[in-house]
Amino acid sequence: MTSVPETASPQADSVLYLASIEVPAKSADRIGVALEAAEAPAAVAVALFDRGRGRVEVSAHYAEEPARDWLTRLIQSASDSQDLGVLRIERLADRDWVALAEGMRDPVRAGRFLLHGAHDRGKVPRRRCTIEIDAGLAFGTAHHASTRGCLLALDALFKHRRPRCVLDIGTGTGILAIAVAKVLASHVVASDTDAKAVAVAVANARKNGVASFVCVVQTAGLAHPRLRQFHADLLLANLTPPALLAIAASFARHVVPGGIAVLSGIEQEQAGKVEARYRAAGFILKSRILLDGWTTLMLVRRNMTAARD
Repeated sequence: MTSVPETASPQADSVLYLASIEVPAKSADRIGVALEAAEAPAAVAVALFDRGRGRVEVSAHYAEEPARDWLTRLIQSASDSQDLGVLRIERLADRDWVALAEGMRDPVRAGRFLLHGAHDRGKVPRRRCTIEIDAGLAFGTAHHASTRGCLLALDALFKHRRPRCVLDIGTGTGILAIAVAKVLASHVVASDTDAKAVAVAVANARKNGVASFVCVVQTAGLAHPRLRQFHADLLLANLTPPALLAIAASFARHVVPGGIAVLSGIEQEQAGKVEARYRAAGFILKSRILLDGWTTLMLVRRNMTAARD
């Protein structure tokens, strides 16, 4: 998982400070949001990197040195766990911070998919399911278990099904839409609420040679006119549990009977609640993928009238 706010990039020779700490995965998103929202000083960029075994490294770049006591209190107040690593603050001078951040991410394999950043271009084999993804200012590089779980679900699904009408809600970098287009060579409609994420997804689709297959729109949920009458046989949503719970009935109306919904971004303790809500909306659990404390659900739409919002 990588999340970087919209900010102006520093010059390569600027002085920056990097603050980083390893935290439990269940607390990482809350800490990242708190760091992004703080204004004294404001973070230039915030990033989350999955370190495995239920741990995530949260890092923030600052144009001026943050006070250790202030930053420690901020992180502790955003976490519901005492199992926090050591806070490290280091000065970065005459370094390209973007290249540094990208260099922390090694290629990731998820089933047939091999994902890498621009810094590894030329080092990985160029195959049909090799995808170059740099988060830029959007979420999703497959280093987080929620994204990797979605890709593993797609890998399993595509062994026996070839969906033709695909929706990717909350696309972020566009990674899932690009993966679908790479395998199926069919059209995918993707959406995100954030204009910068839309631009990143469009650029990534172009970079990976599937721009003609991926249409990205800016909207919340399924509110865009292009989506209102769309009926998918595959719907992808890597969102937060509250968002998934709120939109369950709407998803049910937009997935055809027998269609598949792949849901992720779900902490393991929230999976039962999400599954129950979707079961009430007309879905049946097909499979469950558990990775590093995160759950990806693959659900099948039953042939019934969906509950309304």
